[in-house]
Formats: sequence, structure tokens, C-alpha cells
Amino acid sequence: MARIRIDREGTGPPLVLVHSLLTDARAFDPVAPRLRANFELHRVWLPGFGTSEPLAEPSPSLFHIADALAEALEAGGITGRDLAVLGNGFGSFVCVALAVAHGDLFGPLIVANGGAAFSTERRAAFTTMSDLVSNLGMGAVVEVAVRRIFTAEYLAAHPEAVGERRDVLLEIDPGSFAASCRALRDMDLRPHVGAIGNPTLVIAGGADTTTPPEMGAELAALVQGAEFARIDNCGHCPPLENPTAFCEAVEDFLARKLSA
Repeated sequence: MARIRIDREGTGPPLVLVHSLLTDARAFDPVAPRLRANFELHRVWLPGFGTSEPLAEPSPSLFHIADALAEALEAGGITGRDLAVLGNGFGSFVCVALAVAHGDLFGPLIVANGGAAFSTERRAAFTTMSDLVSNLGMGAVVEVAVRRIFTAEYLAAHPEAVGERRDVLLEIDPGSFAASCRALRDMDLRPHVGAIGNPTLVIAGGADTTTPPEMGAELAALVQGAEFARIDNCGHCPPLENPTAFCEAVEDFLARKLSA
């Protein structure tokens, strides 16, 4: 199983942050200063990102990746009912699988821009990205990836974001990226999420075209007692695009669930 790097900072109740497919752990840079004032942050680098080991399995499931994350959390002593786990995008699907298979390791679950299953059309997009990267490398998906992360309005106001994301994407291990695309394409968590007993918040970006709000709403309806929050005019990565609204949603939820 791939060894996973986890960076620690801040003080307070522990909060695990798991990044999306098109970013890495640095995607939480805009929210880290605020969150680490009240939480001990544990930023995860998924397999093939940063110095985490690449995926050895060519066709891993989300549960394989969640098992590797569970192993890393246990090895680091990062467990307990006061531990909250938050994932964005790809990371959110991994965290949902983690809650299904290893929900006893932690308390609250926050799913940002996720869901339970993709439509046929969106599954095809993952096949396309996997094939492009397998044949041509990470550079082949840079332009389309940037536009899957942000809204057009955000990119117009922040043209530097294209170059920043390009630099991040080019550092990702192509084999791990392609395998992760296939894991997302093939997943269907709907038969499993009813087993989740963790207090759960699902956050959706109102303008997210990769994991649109209806995907998050479907997941929230399938998880008993889950809450649903929508950040309007926001794309696939709220920590980058709307860090203030993202932090407010996270802090409000955890203030209620960790004190319960």
C-alpha cells in the first residue's frame, strides 16, 4: 500500500484535509492560516502527489486508496472521535469511502464538492483524462483541468491561477493520476453510504460543473442526518475560490458537532 505524506500544523482539535484530483495539499493554503488558529491541521498528500508514494496498483478502487489513508492516519496516531475529516473533490470521495470502511477512526465528516456516483457523461471525461495522461503526460490535461477547477469569472479576475495550477499539475505522478481517474470513473458509492454513522456535512459549489450541486444533494440525502450547504458562484475548489465562505461553513459545522 502506498505510503502517504501528512503535514501537521496548528493547535486544537485535529482536522484532516484531503485535496482534489486537480490540486494537491497546497490547495488549502488560503484557508490554513484561519483554520490552524483553532484546529490542528493534518494536510494529506494523496498517492502520487508531492512525496507520497505513487499508486502501485494500476486499477485501484476508492476503497484501496481509503485503506492507505486509514493506515497512514493510524500510523501517525491521528484518530479519535474528536478528529474531523474533510475532503475536496477526489479527496471527498476518498473520505466518503474512508467513512464507510473506517468510520470508527474519526468523528465528523465534511464532503466538499463530492457525491456518490458520476453520470455516464462525466464518467467518460475521466476516461478521456486517463488516456491523455497515460499517452502524453500531465501537460496534456492542464488547460482542461484548470477550467474544471474554477469558474470563468474567477479565472477572468485571477489570470495568474492558470499558471499556478499548471505548475502543480505537472508535479503529479502521471500513472497515479491516470489510475485515480479510473477509480473515480468506476466508483458507485450509493450502495455503501447508508452505513456511514459519522456526523456529515456536504458542501457544494453552486457553479461547480465537475461535481455539480445535485451530486452533493444526492449524497446528503443518502447519509442519515447529513447536512447540506451550498456556496453560490463557486466552482470545484472552494478553499481556493471562496476561502471565507468555505471556512465559515466548516467552522459552523464543527463548532456544533465537536461540542455535542
